[in-house]
Amino acid sequence: MEPIWLSIKLAIITTIFLLFIGIPIAYWLSRKQSIFKLIIEAFITMPLVLPPSVLGFYLLLAFSPNNAFGIWLHRHFDLQLVFSFKGLILASVIYSLPFMVSPIKAAFAHLPGSMSEASYVMGKSKIQTFFYVLLPNIKPSVFTAAVLTFAHTLGEFGVVLMIGGNIPGETKVASIAIYDAVETMDYSSANSYALILFAITFVIVIGVFVLNRNAVKSPFE
Repeated sequence: MEPIWLSIKLAIITTIFLLFIGIPIAYWLSRKQSIFKLIIEAFITMPLVLPPSVLGFYLLLAFSPNNAFGIWLHRHFDLQLVFSFKGLILASVIYSLPFMVSPIKAAFAHLPGSMSEASYVMGKSKIQTFFYVLLPNIKPSVFTAAVLTFAHTLGEFGVVLMIGGNIPGETKVASIAIYDAVETMDYSSANSYALILFAITFVIVIGVFVLNRNAVKSPFE
């Protein structure tokens, strides 16, 4: 079951990274719009519609030790991203970014402006307002975004295959293991991996539904 644990590890690390960078990005995008922000949001959203193999191919070119960026990473940080777990993390962060940013951005955008204004009137700074007023009011959306990011990363295939290849114990995640098992007609192993991923994803989806249902419940129910 090593590929399953590797997938879970990748999903957890990616989700944590994206919580730290996705929330500030979502807040920034939810403020007053501009052409520059529109372009940035378009790049962030592209993984939703771009074939994973296309994104994986360009990331593979960018991270390749034969290209300028890959050479720079290896020379200055002794870092090789191609066919490594670190590369999977970075690729997953890029690929799953819209799943974190989009729900949180929408939640920030729907908060009334009077909420921030009232906080400023009470003497709170912008940082205090963000952490103690705005963020607590979008907790269900943050949770939903985190869960969607985790589930999406858990089932990645195209990007993972392009960047990480198929190295047991290093980059062979569950989706790759399923593909390998089917190719060798080992349907029993493929079914085991698929069933576990199905069960995990089902529990995640039910959890999101329950949380959202509780979040919109009337206090008088």
